[in-house]
Amino acid sequence: MIFEIIYVGGEFYLLYNKQTLAQNKSSIMSDITNVLAIVAGAVPGALSRFHITEWTKAKLGTKFPYATFAINLTGCLAMGFFFTISQGITGYPKELDLLIRTGFLGSYTTFSTYGFDTLTLWRSKRIVATAFYWAGSAILGLGAVIVGIAIAKLFVK
Repeated sequence: MIFEIIYVGGEFYLLYNKQTLAQNKSSIMSDITNVLAIVAGAVPGALSRFHITEWTKAKLGTKFPYATFAINLTGCLAMGFFFTISQGITGYPKELDLLIRTGFLGSYTTFSTYGFDTLTLWRSKRIVATAFYWAGSAILGLGAVIVGIAIAKLFVK
């Protein structure tokens, strides 16, 4: 273990093993780079979602979730585009993929990942798995929201 958090006398302490740290320096740097790439994409993704939602509500109202609909579709378009680009360019940096697909699109919409995963299952000719994932995500997701509301109501009267 490189880092260890201990609790002594009401205080938390972060301890690290210098030998293990030195042995795993390149792995740690790679992990830090990956985290920074994801964060660098997540912030603009979340802000884009927020501003598109606010603008859409102001222009089109709230009778239909226009913003979510548009965000989900543009996220799916971007997911397909950037996946294809990443596969077609030799040496495409993993960090750029993490920044765009995991960071930006992950905070912009998770629906793009849902669409991409559905297509991946479909292309692998796993028809039953595709149908279960596609319909099950929507139906069970709706059910999970209902259960979450019911659980929350146990705490909030």
